[in-house]
Amino acid sequence: MLILSRRSGEKIKIGDNIVVNILGVEGGGVKIGIDAPREVTILRMEVWEQIENENIDAATKEIADITEAADLLKKKCQKSK
Repeated sequence: MLILSRRSGEKIKIGDNIVVNILGVEGGGVKIGIDAPREVTILRMEVWEQIENENIDAATKEIADITEAADLLKKKCQKSK
């Protein structure tokens, strides 16, 4: 991890097309602006983690639903015989 110190009004360049602007520092918070191409996804970490957890939950539920449906189909086929 690269650690940098910046003051309000200073910038950090990432790659060829991303610029992080330090807009202000107040109390324990830092206000930043990010200039990046539209195709670059920028999310707060807590939002990213929430999306990731919801995707994992959805995938797990889908597997459980498929397993349950397969079990019901097996039972129905066995009753038909």
